[in-house]
Amino acid sequence: MAEDYPPEVGDVRDNHRFDEAGLEAWLSRNVDGFRGPMGVRQFRGGASNPTFLIDAGERRYVLRKKPPGQLLASAHQVDREYRVMKALGGAGFPVPVMRALCLDEAIIGTTFYVMDFLQGRIFRDARLPGLAPAERTAVYDELNAVLAQLHGVDYAAIGLGDYGRPGNYFTRQIDRWTKQYRGAETETIEAMEELIALLPERAPTEETTTIAHGDYRLENVMFHQTEPRIIAVLDWELSTLGNPLADIGYGGLLWHSVSESWGTLTGVDFKTSGIPTEDAYVAAYCRRTGRDGIEDFNFYVGFAAFRLASIGQGVFKRNLDGIGTGNASRDNSGTRGLAELALSLMKR
Repeated sequence: MAEDYPPEVGDVRDNHRFDEAGLEAWLSRNVDGFRGPMGVRQFRGGASNPTFLIDAGERRYVLRKKPPGQLLASAHQVDREYRVMKALGGAGFPVPVMRALCLDEAIIGTTFYVMDFLQGRIFRDARLPGLAPAERTAVYDELNAVLAQLHGVDYAAIGLGDYGRPGNYFTRQIDRWTKQYRGAETETIEAMEELIALLPERAPTEETTTIAHGDYRLENVMFHQTEPRIIAVLDWELSTLGNPLADIGYGGLLWHSVSESWGTLTGVDFKTSGIPTEDAYVAAYCRRTGRDGIEDFNFYVGFAAFRLASIGQGVFKRNLDGIGTGNASRDNSGTRGLAELALSLMKR
């Protein structure tokens, strides 16, 4: 069994343990070529769906599952992750090979899916230390190009015509994330209250519909081991049919974030680093997608921060309840900070 584990892999957390023998039996029946004995390790990091590395003989797989415990409505839909990656892989878009989806919660306690493990580079620090300026430019250009590629996919042609509801995307999203926030609320955060009142008034009327990834950022893509080429886009939990400007707005948040864990460009010299400015990055996306520009871009970036604040509140509540991954602030300062950032972006 392989022992050269990636640095982000460790022992399975006590609160995320499951019936490994039951899983091995299920994989033997449902994954072509699967051969035991099997070993299970857990990927560190992440705050939503627990992710595991499965060693089986000479092969490796990745398992993603719902977290244990009582979950918020419409959250942690790993079956949707599986479906969208399966469809996009068939269209030549860079995603891992999907192997099996299990909806039977009796196997390991929750729904899960299994995909191939890929060896590549994931850049945890958006400032790309250790790369030359030309390499940084190439990495960000590829990140931009693959997002534009995603938004150009004919979703109906690959069987995803019912993957979401076209139209009124931001109205529905604001309502969804407000309800998610209320469902996990532990205190009154004034900036969130102001956002909940302000966002519906600013929601754009543009009705362009594409596949929207929902969490498209540098840490959620895997690059080739030596080339500035994306070999897999990961973490599709928030994907749906939606407005593509939500994704580029979310990408723009990187230029305003101060979070080392989520990603930040604090301290970057854009004249010498090779990393583009926010304006240059957005302009490149517009060129690739045939847009003249993006009206009220502040809304899209502010909405992205609001949604992250709502997600952060859910993470904080799960940790309070003892069913989270432990990667959240003890005092909920992360949620408050994101809400205040969202408000300032909306008003800049």
